[in-house]
Amino acid sequence: MAAVSCISLSPKPTTTRHVKLKFICCFSLDRPINQITSNGVHLPKTVHSADGNLRIVFAAGGTGCQIYPAIAIADDIKTLKPDARILFIGTESSMESAAVPSAGYDFTTITATPLRRPHLSLENLILPFHVIKSVVNSWKKLRDFDPQIVVGTGGYVSFGVCLAAAMKGLKLVIQEQNSVPGIANWVLSVLADLVFVAYNSSVDCFPINKKKCVVCGNPVRLSLRKYVSKGVAMAHFFPRLAKSLDSEVKVILVLGGSLGAKTVNIAMFNLYHQMLFEHKNWFIIWETGVESFDEMESLVRSHSQLLLAPFLHSMDLAYAAADLVVSRAGAMTCSELLATGKPAILIPSPNVEEGHQFKNASLMADLAGSRIITEDELDSTTLGLAIEDILANGSLMAVMSERAVKASKPDAGAVIAQHILSLADLSNAK
Repeated sequence: MAAVSCISLSPKPTTTRHVKLKFICCFSLDRPINQITSNGVHLPKTVHSADGNLRIVFAAGGTGCQIYPAIAIADDIKTLKPDARILFIGTESSMESAAVPSAGYDFTTITATPLRRPHLSLENLILPFHVIKSVVNSWKKLRDFDPQIVVGTGGYVSFGVCLAAAMKGLKLVIQEQNSVPGIANWVLSVLADLVFVAYNSSVDCFPINKKKCVVCGNPVRLSLRKYVSKGVAMAHFFPRLAKSLDSEVKVILVLGGSLGAKTVNIAMFNLYHQMLFEHKNWFIIWETGVESFDEMESLVRSHSQLLLAPFLHSMDLAYAAADLVVSRAGAMTCSELLATGKPAILIPSPNVEEGHQFKNASLMADLAGSRIITEDELDSTTLGLAIEDILANGSLMAVMSERAVKASKPDAGAVIAQHILSLADLSNAK
């Protein structure tokens, strides 16, 4: 039978005016959890016996920058502890609602609302009520799954879940991908047991005891850490190259992001035809982004040296095929470029809060010699010259690749996983 809790608050009336305000909060403690397994099957709430299995919740969603590192950490946890039970919490009709089940993990949803820009927006006046709703919703999910530890990877989706975890006294860790933390992780760091960061410079950005921070790099998906030959990868996108022995073939990978980078797409549109006409052994794999694909497909002429796609699912093959990557400077993209040792031209988005992407790109320039083109500088001429300059210089490409690999931390996911398992052991020992 469902239990219902009701709270009524009635302030005392004054002598001149009688006011009675009543706030009522009612919720069922036995409402089933709306859980989705990796094959899309809806499950009722989970009732746990004392089986001793480790249970971990990941709070991740919003963008790939939060989703993919969480999946990478989960993969390493399953490698170290195959019987661990893992549940991802995100939002409906989102990137994570598709990406997480596809990765083989159970997924359930909560309500969550992002902080609007600018911060003084009228929409943010009711944000506290949305946060309370998200925390209550998250509390129920945590109660039903009964995890020993909660892992948050930043963003508005993770905030309510991690706040509820802290209120319940659960072990809490967060992972920050960017060189400078976002608002959610900055606040949650005060409540977290451990804070995993990608860069040494990030430690001083948190308002906490530095001993809580673990510098380990960004976890990269397992598929990207596996070797794939360039020949096999090129043949996947351009079958006619399957038997090609031309060592002069060069592949440019253009990443417009999951949604699309309009200015990058426009610069490439004004550039690609002349570039491919002048270089018969150059090929372009161009991810336009889902929202930009229809427009770009209608404008771009079909070309045997060009593959146009809204979104690339086989990123391991895309990186393996590429000699040069043109991309935005999202934190996870930067970490993947290091892990795969790819020379890169980075075009930081000016629309990302706290200037994350420019700071990420600056770090990449220092670590791996990546070229930076700002949004104001970007046009087809500037981009074309940068591409020509790098692809025409084999020794430069080799140095950029070597520096990238040297700066990468391919074991970041395993390091984080080991810390999480150790923390869970401490939780069980209590």
